[in-house]
Amino acid sequence: MTSIKIPTYDSMMNPLLEALRNLGGSGTIEEIDGKVAELMNLSDEQLEVLQDPEKGSRTKFEYRLAWTRTYLKSYGLLENSTRGVWALTSMGRKTQRVDEKDVVKTVRENQRKERSSEHIETGSDYEPESAESWRDQALNVLLELDPSAFERLIQRLLRESGFVQVQVTGKSGDGGIDGKGIMKLGGLLGFHVIFQCKRYKGSVSPSQIRDFRGAMVGRADKGLFVTTGSFTKDAIKEASRDGASPIDLIDGDLLVDKLKEFGLGIQTKIVEVEKISIDPDWFDSL
Repeated sequence: MTSIKIPTYDSMMNPLLEALRNLGGSGTIEEIDGKVAELMNLSDEQLEVLQDPEKGSRTKFEYRLAWTRTYLKSYGLLENSTRGVWALTSMGRKTQRVDEKDVVKTVRENQRKERSSEHIETGSDYEPESAESWRDQALNVLLELDPSAFERLIQRLLRESGFVQVQVTGKSGDGGIDGKGIMKLGGLLGFHVIFQCKRYKGSVSPSQIRDFRGAMVGRADKGLFVTTGSFTKDAIKEASRDGASPIDLIDGDLLVDKLKEFGLGIQTKIVEVEKISIDPDWFDSL
């Protein structure tokens, strides 16, 4: 069996910079992942290989690109906000291309210097974006939920997001429709939304999007497809196809981000870190 080749994190550094330039200098992780995949002409097979099938739905492509972002941030070319938006720094906007080997060498040397000056012992290099581990942990918890509990969680999330009259139907043979609700805009306009929840590790295909759309015809203004996994490139295109009923997509990463935002089972604590540095000049002045 032929193994599927996934780009290394360093080989995606320049495509990532190009992707951000194409996106206007900033973008969400989902937008960046999609644009890098497009620029590198990656196949669905390459994008769907899981990093660790036993520990979550994160793909190798997503995991490695997270490392790419981390290295370019440490190199001074990227910055990110607490809301998950990544952007080029002033230096990044001036940089057309980087020497991948120089980026890796510089970042690793800086890591060693920091650890040496602070006498910090670690068993391995830091995690990409320093937040990937909590994402995987959260997704693993969601995958262990009872299907009805997962549907109730999505119901609660939609209510927190501004939906009203949210109902979980969960009827078998109903085209995969798990519930419905009304999204209120400004307290005046209301849009009827039907949603489907898919709790698994794989990728949602365009045929599943089409089946869901067929079930919602004449019953809602919009559709919402929620999964702990991911969506193939063709599924994303199908969801926003011209002339078809629009379907919004929430993948595993966006799902746990929203749970974190609303504090639903994921709490954030600010931890003060003491950083110690030595000032040789002070001692020389004695």
